[in-house]
Amino acid sequence: MRDTFAATVSRAMDEDPRVAVVLAVISADMFRGAAARHPGRVIDVGIREQAMIGVAGGLALTGMRPVVHSYAPFLVERPFEQVKLDLGHQGVGAVLVSIGGSYDAAVEGRTHQAPGDVALLDTLPGWTVYAPGHPDEARAALEAALPGDGRVYVRLSGTSNRAALPVDGRLSVVRTGSPRSAGVVVAVGPMLDRVLEATADLDVTVAYTATVRPFDREGLSALVGAAGNADVLVVEPYLRGTSAHEVAAALADRRHRQLGLGVARDREVRAYGTPAQHAQAHGLDAEGIAKSARDFFLV
Repeated sequence: MRDTFAATVSRAMDEDPRVAVVLAVISADMFRGAAARHPGRVIDVGIREQAMIGVAGGLALTGMRPVVHSYAPFLVERPFEQVKLDLGHQGVGAVLVSIGGSYDAAVEGRTHQAPGDVALLDTLPGWTVYAPGHPDEARAALEAALPGDGRVYVRLSGTSNRAALPVDGRLSVVRTGSPRSAGVVVAVGPMLDRVLEATADLDVTVAYTATVRPFDREGLSALVGAAGNADVLVVEPYLRGTSAHEVAAALADRRHRQLGLGVARDREVRAYGTPAQHAQAHGLDAEGIAKSARDFFLV
């Protein structure tokens, strides 16, 4: 996805003079060609993440379309005040593109992990958030975001599903349960393949989205209405329960049960390890999801 991001944005710079890239050292090598072709439109501020967002806000005020990129904790958490004020409060937009996600950079330790990034942006109005599950979805999200003026966050992952699905803001039904099914499972981004494996023996409808904000409330309401049970399991690649309030709003007109799976809120995995080991520790591997799904739906 990272390579797709660099290629897509570099091509957009050739076609749209508004597009500029703001970096804080990370991935600078990937934009050397674009910097040579477009002097002054690839800006590396050094290891100054707050300044990176401030520069993006200034560019946006002049009519440019800034693309800001770094690891998720350096892009959302460290400069959050600037994200809130220099972009949101000033009413200007930018495309923030992160790598590292919750624990893709596990070998770098806790400094490079940000499972709370989407939940943090959820405290601010007006953000569109993508969590693509395939490089083609990352390209589609960027191509949708770059021509506009809004505030967009694209959360790239080191894990991909086998196939790409539409990135159109609507829930895509991947597997349909029977009229008497146990409920609906919503898989977000890179969680889809393991969710399909984990629920293969359950009578549930599996839906997918790479567009997590705005959340497709109407789509979820319709799926639950067609299912035999108003129980919803959401499997997200970031902080557990991040979308719980969206499910509650979508189903406010009916009694329902819901469960969120994601990175644990009540403990921190302090070992370095691999992304796969972190997924297992949080119950986000196929085996862990299968156990949680059975315990939830088969009660």
